[in-house]
Amino acid sequence: MSDENKDLGNKAGDAFDKTNEAAKGAGEQAKENSKDFADEAKDTANEFTKGAKEAFSGAGGENKKVLVGILAIILGSLGVHKFLLGYQKEGFILLGASIVGYITVCFVVGSFILMATGIIGLIEGIIYLTKTDEEFYTTYQVGKKPWF
Repeated sequence: MSDENKDLGNKAGDAFDKTNEAAKGAGEQAKENSKDFADEAKDTANEFTKGAKEAFSGAGGENKKVLVGILAIILGSLGVHKFLLGYQKEGFILLGASIVGYITVCFVVGSFILMATGIIGLIEGIIYLTKTDEEFYTTYQVGKKPWF
């Protein structure tokens, strides 16, 4: 081989070594960047989880005031709100009265029964929604006051 070819070979080898070192450095930098990104993603996910827990703790947690109040107004004659609060006996009373009302609606007495159960649900829904969260919780969930 000629000297010129040897010089080209040496230059190519040097360029390969430099490229190899640069690639190692870029690989290490990419590794650090990905590690930093993963740490930031974990922190963001933890913050989001914490915020979501705080935001939704009142929705389905211990205090069910808004849910029960709206259901009492809409489906109060069926006693759905009583079942959600844990008052099975009172829920079955309202449900049974509504069923009897629907069965006897062709007679005049059935319409009065349905009207009474609907009014009970409406009144209870309004009472639930006008109480503060603490009053509702202590009265209906801790104190277990079944009617009005």
